[in-house]
Amino acid sequence: MAKVLCVVGPTATGKTKMGVLLARKCGGEVVSVDSMQIYRGMTIGTAAPTPEEMENIPHHMIAVADPAEQWSAARYAAEATAVIDGILARGKLPVLVGGTGLWLDAVIRGHGFAGGCAGGEVRARLQRELEAGGMEPLLAELRRVDPDSARKLHPADTKRILRALEVWRETGKTISQHNAETKAVPPRYDAVYLGFQFRDREDMRRLIDLRVDKMVEEGLLEEVRTLLTSGIPPTATALQAIGYKEFLGVLTGERSEAEAIAEVKLRSRQYAKRQLTWLRRNPDIHWFWWEKERDFARALQFSTEILSAEGLC
Repeated sequence: MAKVLCVVGPTATGKTKMGVLLARKCGGEVVSVDSMQIYRGMTIGTAAPTPEEMENIPHHMIAVADPAEQWSAARYAAEATAVIDGILARGKLPVLVGGTGLWLDAVIRGHGFAGGCAGGEVRARLQRELEAGGMEPLLAELRRVDPDSARKLHPADTKRILRALEVWRETGKTISQHNAETKAVPPRYDAVYLGFQFRDREDMRRLIDLRVDKMVEEGLLEEVRTLLTSGIPPTATALQAIGYKEFLGVLTGERSEAEAIAEVKLRSRQYAKRQLTWLRRNPDIHWFWWEKERDFARALQFSTEILSAEGLC
């Protein structure tokens, strides 16, 4: 297995800068693993790295999709894998940077996904059944064909219930069976994980709030307006992202700008908490803890020692 470096952590913890520093130190190229940075025209609200922040280090999987498109983890994994293999073929180190845990896992595992595709005919038929008859008939079907999933899923978890039924109807296998089978398959890449988070959560929350204020100053509202005037529908997946959805409300008159800013800060803090919950499930992460301020020189020294031991730097 080829080795790759994964730089992870919750939002606003310096992943972008650390990715650049480590790519420069170890002869690498950065691959963004962010489900919203893939969209064009969404630089401010996704905190996508600017050319200045990239510091002439090649960055991939940023601004590669139209905001009207809906990307799945499977599609991202297929596109990113080709990019990563290209970096490896050039003798460079792939540095995967981002906070979308499901997408990162999909790339590293490389197992593919169970059948079914959101937006496909089977999913559309399930959606029509849901609208016509409610959740109970669908949940009863899931209990019959995949009792393991039915027990684990909350009856109100519509998205995952539909997904489990979609896999069953398309493949004749339960999603539980698919997940069990893929666990037995070795991963595609040998990943070395470096994680960054604050020792005091209040420091992380402070930086998140400052980042939101900076986005607003840089023109987040105008970025949302531009997306709409370009023809992107308000219902597009891209515009449901944190920051965009709230400022859509400002443009429609549903909330004031001050209310939108407060909501974006709250949702961003909640998102960071969910990211940490996801990452804690991975025992292989080498964690670096920021103190009151982010000491990138010390973090680089810490990281380099680990990567040297792994033969990556």
